[in-house]
Amino acid sequence: MALRVLGVGTKAVATLDKDNGPLIRRIVSKMKTNLIGTKPVYRNDVAAMSMVDQLAGFVMGTKYEDLSDTAIHQSKIRILDALACAIGALDGEPIKMIRAQINEFGGEGLCTLIGGGRTAPDRAALYNSALVRYLDFNDSYLAKGETCHPSDNLGAVLAACEYVDGSGKDLLTALAVAYQVLCRLSDVAPVRAKGFDHTTLGAFAVAAGVAKALDLDEDKTANAIAVSGTAFNALRVTRTGTLSNWKGLAYPNTAFGALHATFLAMHGITGPGEVFEGNKGFMDAISGHFELDWSKENLERITQTIVKKYNAEIHSQSTIEGMLELKQEYGFTGADIQRIDIEIFDVAYNIIGGGEEGEKITVRTKEEADHSLPYIVAVAILDNQVMPAQYLPERIERQDIQALLRKVNVRPLDSFSLRFPAEMPSRIQITLNNGQVLTKEKRDYEGFLTHPMGWNTISKKFEQLSQARIPPQLQREIEHAVANLENIQVSELISLLGKIK
Repeated sequence: MALRVLGVGTKAVATLDKDNGPLIRRIVSKMKTNLIGTKPVYRNDVAAMSMVDQLAGFVMGTKYEDLSDTAIHQSKIRILDALACAIGALDGEPIKMIRAQINEFGGEGLCTLIGGGRTAPDRAALYNSALVRYLDFNDSYLAKGETCHPSDNLGAVLAACEYVDGSGKDLLTALAVAYQVLCRLSDVAPVRAKGFDHTTLGAFAVAAGVAKALDLDEDKTANAIAVSGTAFNALRVTRTGTLSNWKGLAYPNTAFGALHATFLAMHGITGPGEVFEGNKGFMDAISGHFELDWSKENLERITQTIVKKYNAEIHSQSTIEGMLELKQEYGFTGADIQRIDIEIFDVAYNIIGGGEEGEKITVRTKEEADHSLPYIVAVAILDNQVMPAQYLPERIERQDIQALLRKVNVRPLDSFSLRFPAEMPSRIQITLNNGQVLTKEKRDYEGFLTHPMGWNTISKKFEQLSQARIPPQLQREIEHAVANLENIQVSELISLLGKIK
């Protein structure tokens, strides 16, 4: 490995030839240099690189062949799942508002909108990401201190791949990069407890995935990540208290902004190279110190994400499954119930059970309903399912659900909290009016790591969510395109999505 130092002083520029894998090509004001006469003394170890340069080296060093067969298969499942959610959300009121703004603003028709039409890449990322996210039915990743939805990255990566006429292999690789970055930062640098939203971490992930799709060099990739990680630090108030449309639009907005920033970097815009470890940088201002050696990362984290079986907040899934199993076994109705007690892990209690992020008995909107465990379990009992129809205004407002949800009591259990996130433990106790007590304990659900969904189950979910919008023939064509993604161009898949009306 040859190292060249150009110039003298603390602003010396160093470049590293790439002989053994991805290394940075420049380090500006990041080397530890001392001058002895005119000869600089430097450290050329990886530790001297800034973290954003290390991350850029990881991004650009990845290739499709790095993906295991399992990762490829799971990526396809996540993509079909995300597209199911997107098609199922086309009638959402916030989606219509975003589409109206896109139509009003216009823009060059470089990228396709799911449901037809074309617009600029950043607006396509916003709209298609909003579709994936709106139902709150897409995949999740559980870290001890953070929960995120990695398929939120699909809209931006898809737009970037379409822009460069990329292949299906390019899409799979770039998406796996975005998953890896978001999930690993969630592991080591959670921000929820600091008052910031997980979309703050998503800014780094979107930029990394888009830069990979655009095949930027390491210098431009580092700048894209630096700009994005500096500019899009979102507040957790998005998901606390009275919930608004922004709950489902915060990450789409990050996708919009980070993709836009990455295109700026492609044209030469630079960002703060010490975005992670610098003075008032990410570690200093938000996350606290953490360590992550990007040279040792792979593209397998996508296999550790989980898929939702029910249209509800991720931490509710095992409780819903347990509640429906109890009802099937004993045949009770909502009118038979005197009281429902749920013991659950602390993260679920704090987010959807009435803990630190606000009470969950007042439910007036979809956003409040799908983040209220009392509403979710009550509607599961009354309707025998939890799907998009359970969040229509007329369903939320009915007296049966409003009365039953007030009989639900949720409390955290320390022993359950210690088992999360390896498990999703929940204990349900239903007291009937006749005094009978029914109990059920769950540790996972179909879709969790210990009980993963297969292609056939995801295919059924796709068909169920899309059947009102597209004919069976188009359903089959989209499923086939995703299943054979490594053998086609992205344009073939996106053209099918553009046929949806």
